[in-house]
Order: sequence, then C-alpha cells, then structure tokens
Amino acid sequence: MKKAILLLVLIISFSSCEDFKKGVKDGYNDATVDADGVDRTQAKDGLTTLSGEFSYYADAAVLQVGNSAIYGVVLNEKMHELHTMGKPYRTEDTDGILVQVRGKITPKVEGEEGWPFNIDIKEIISVKEPAVKNEVIKIGK
Repeated sequence: MKKAILLLVLIISFSSCEDFKKGVKDGYNDATVDADGVDRTQAKDGLTTLSGEFSYYADAAVLQVGNSAIYGVVLNEKMHELHTMGKPYRTEDTDGILVQVRGKITPKVEGEEGWPFNIDIKEIISVKEPAVKNEVIKIGK
C-alpha cells in the first residue's frame, strides 16, 4: 500500500513538472523581477506594470521606481488624470504620490533631453499617499 501511494505521489510530481515546462515554453511563466524587487512582467499586450513615486510639475513628469530607476512620463490624458487623482494626497505642488500603473516603456529619442526611458501610461491601477512624508527644510517661508 505504501509503495502504491509513493508511486502515485511520484507520478503526480513528474506530471506537474511537465505542465510547468509546457507553460514556460508557451510563455505563461515569463515573470521578471529586477534588483529592486519590482515586477516588470510584460503582458501579451506589451504593457509593463510599474510601481513607484509619481511627480508632475511645470510640464515635466517622472516616475521613480525603487532607488535607482527613473522614467520620464509621456504627457498625455492618462498622465493628467493620474495627476488629478493624486491632488488629495499632496500638500505642495512638487510632492510625489505612490502609484501603480501599466504602460509602454520606450527609449528616449536621440538628441532629446530627458531620462533614458519613457513610459506612456495606458492604465492606472492605484494611487496612494506616501507612507513617509519627506522632511524638507524650507527657507524663506
């Protein structure tokens, strides 16, 4: 009886491994996580999910992901919608808000100023207030 149970467990184990390999081959298990721990998995539609701090001021928008990656944000309707959604969480115009968005990442155009990569936001997943407020010393106020 013990041998039959052990044999059954082994058969199930090997068959599930084959299903996983099939999923990898078909592209279903293409998760990629970078050094910051951010999931930048591209879905079948070519969009990437990013979470970070979004800031917009004077016709310039950026999305800082982790401690090192910064993306320029394409100024479009979704970016302005994201900026409007974050107004309740800002005390100053320059304050950032925590967001999770899906968009298309493109390299910057040669000869153009800006960050090495831009994100064209296609979908807003969430908008939150930063957990930690930045303590900034302001002189002259």
